[in-house]
Amino acid sequence: MHRVVALVHPPQSTFELGCAAEVFGIERGGLPTRYTFSVCTEHPGPVATYAGYAMFVTDGLDTLDQADTVIVPGWLPTEEAPSPAVIRSLQRAHARGARLVSICSGVFALAHTGLLDGRRATTHWARADELTERFPAISVDRDVLYVDHGDMATSAGAGAGIDLCLHLVRTDHGAGYAAQVARSMVMPPHREGGQLQYAAPPHPTQIDGSLAPLLEWITARLGDPLTVEDLATQAAVSPRTLARRFTDQLGIGPGQWLLAQRIAVARELLETSDLPLDAIARRVGLSSPTNLRRRFLRALGTTPGAYRRAFRTDHT
Repeated sequence: MHRVVALVHPPQSTFELGCAAEVFGIERGGLPTRYTFSVCTEHPGPVATYAGYAMFVTDGLDTLDQADTVIVPGWLPTEEAPSPAVIRSLQRAHARGARLVSICSGVFALAHTGLLDGRRATTHWARADELTERFPAISVDRDVLYVDHGDMATSAGAGAGIDLCLHLVRTDHGAGYAAQVARSMVMPPHREGGQLQYAAPPHPTQIDGSLAPLLEWITARLGDPLTVEDLATQAAVSPRTLARRFTDQLGIGPGQWLLAQRIAVARELLETSDLPLDAIARRVGLSSPTNLRRRFLRALGTTPGAYRRAFRTDHT
């Protein structure tokens, strides 16, 4: 029996904990039980949660000494470093062969152990910059739903914790067993794409008067075959000057910004309309369904068809 222990920390996010508990802690009729699940905390007793109630946790850090998998289901606030005792417990568990797993912000606790240095990891897309800045030795992948190194695994935002937990079940006991667990949860065994498809489309936060009129002009003409030279001509500057202004104000070049806007409008049309792919491609200036698929896959890690199935607004 594989022993899974979740390390909770006040104030605890209940959803991330629930993701792990639902996958590893439920006995399912007709399906052999492969895991035991328990919860521990540094200071046993009441543990406050973000849901407005307290959990009573009886087990302390010594429980990690018997765990086969240790899950950190979120760690908030992320600015709060784990205590030396927590860090030592995680390091000791890893040294004796336990698998360390984080869900969403839980990666910040693992980062403090130093065990992710020089390795890829992920977290919620909105916290990726913070993780990169605070732990530069970690290679942060802001797109994927999860990263699994075998001995350590990290997930993106809270919902991606379910994806990672099902992936671990699939790794431990095969695709058939994992599919049965997923079916009992009314969940897909595997989601397509990465987390960028769930992130809000980018919006510039600081645009001065010299660039704002050009952005409005571009947005009104996304269906036209615009080039960087066209944009520079409209702005009455050289392409090099235009590139510098975009980089200074938006952090990316004009070509990248233009493509991001086209992808953003394509996402909206896929969500809210019945337009076929060729019509959407023409409307956003990507010329053909093939080009739309290629650009969409590269930007979001999923296809337009899969994106539409996941996010289509029901008008019926």
